[in-house]
Amino acid sequence: MNIEITFLIVYFLVLLGIGAWVSRISSSDREGYLLGGRRLGPAVTALRLQSTSMSGYMFLGAGGLGYSQGYYSMWYALGDLGGGVLNLSVLGRRMRKLSQLLGSITSIGYLEHRYPSVWTRAVAAPIALFCMFFYVLAQLLAGGQGLAMVTGLDLDLALVIAIGVIVGYTLMGGYLAVAYTDFVQAIILVIGMLWILVATLQHVGGLTAGHEALGAINENLLTMWGAEGEFAGQWGIILGALLVFSIGYMGWPHVNVSHMSMRRPSVARRAGLYATGFNLLFIPGAYLVGMMALLIVPNLEDPEMAIFRVAETVLPAYAVGLVMAAIMAAIMSTADALLLQAGTIASQDLWGRFVQKNMSEKASVRVSRLTILVLAVIGLVLAMARPPGVFDIVVFATSVLGAAFVPAYVCAVWWKSANTAGAISSMLAGTAGAVSAELMGSADALGVDAMVVGILCSTATIVVVSLATRRIAPVPERVRRAVEETSRVGPVPARLVLGEDPTLATQRPSVESEDARG
Repeated sequence: MNIEITFLIVYFLVLLGIGAWVSRISSSDREGYLLGGRRLGPAVTALRLQSTSMSGYMFLGAGGLGYSQGYYSMWYALGDLGGGVLNLSVLGRRMRKLSQLLGSITSIGYLEHRYPSVWTRAVAAPIALFCMFFYVLAQLLAGGQGLAMVTGLDLDLALVIAIGVIVGYTLMGGYLAVAYTDFVQAIILVIGMLWILVATLQHVGGLTAGHEALGAINENLLTMWGAEGEFAGQWGIILGALLVFSIGYMGWPHVNVSHMSMRRPSVARRAGLYATGFNLLFIPGAYLVGMMALLIVPNLEDPEMAIFRVAETVLPAYAVGLVMAAIMAAIMSTADALLLQAGTIASQDLWGRFVQKNMSEKASVRVSRLTILVLAVIGLVLAMARPPGVFDIVVFATSVLGAAFVPAYVCAVWWKSANTAGAISSMLAGTAGAVSAELMGSADALGVDAMVVGILCSTATIVVVSLATRRIAPVPERVRRAVEETSRVGPVPARLVLGEDPTLATQRPSVESEDARG
């Protein structure tokens, strides 16, 4: 047994061990399984949020983009660098507070509570589930490819093992297991990326020497306009690259649930610092290694394998194992969050809301676990069919999620006049806009990224429709007061908590004393 396989076996056992440990200490009710009992501190919140948003894209798509387009890829990195602190600053504290006031335990249920109508959830849940399933499919495929490359196993068998480990600890410990394993995996991510970056730069003789060698191949690789200069002046496409991993991921339900699980609202401030530090250490390295791979492993048939092949070339055997664990960590930390959130949407926001209402706490958790297992099996079958392009799948799914949900989540806590009609129309308009732009090839035809088209559609729609219908569909006074309260830093007034509408907040958590200080 070589050292790479030994590292991976130990790594998988640690993840399963965390899942088993968490299953013993966490509560068995819905809030415990789906939100970890709302008790996460700043470090776990930040690293869970960031590792979840990184995904296998960072070791596949990012490296491939750097390999094929050079410094143009850094537009994506620039957007991603500020994404964590932006998300926590704009949504973190306010969403944590509002979700408590409204008694929300799922990110889609939160939207229905803020925009009271059964149609809010009926529209939001299918859109989110559709996009997140394709996103998790890309992660499962990436996980299988990484494991197969390291171990030499057949891809189908590697997929079964990778998915089995993810499902194992997710089923055992729920959100708390996902959060703690993501925290551990975030640390492995940083160590692995820094190690491979340093080794890569040493191999090419340093950053300056690497730049000179890239320039000798193609000077355009050293510009931010693409390998053929095709993106020069294409600001609509560049804006999309900046937005998809910055503003865009404020609309990702599996990321935003991190805000709801914080110990108290004030956790968001320190979490923003941890998130920024993680991003600075981790994100640029993936794109730089992808670029330098042109010098180390030229003529790759599949550019998305660039970082994998560089690691095999420049690292000693004992280090390859750690880096491969880091690659698996990037993939699995996103896959587990997506799988848990997709299962939550299917079981709680669709089945529990529209089919089998008034489920007991234990029955609800069982349905969630069963749904996660079913989705994993479906994902396994589809991943075995070898769908192409991890990068393309991730960008499409995340673009639609961002376009559909960013205005709804942001306006939920910042604009008290945003109403139900505006939110529902916005989600539909954003989805239609992003999907239509993608199908029509707006990037090539108009020079505007599909993400930008979708965001413009959804933002304009929520503003126009909310203003046009404010008299016939006003925001309920109780919801308006709750939104006003989120702008204040201080204890949650008892009158607002006690005055909740039980038809909207059926799962209100208790107000703990430490929450009252937030």
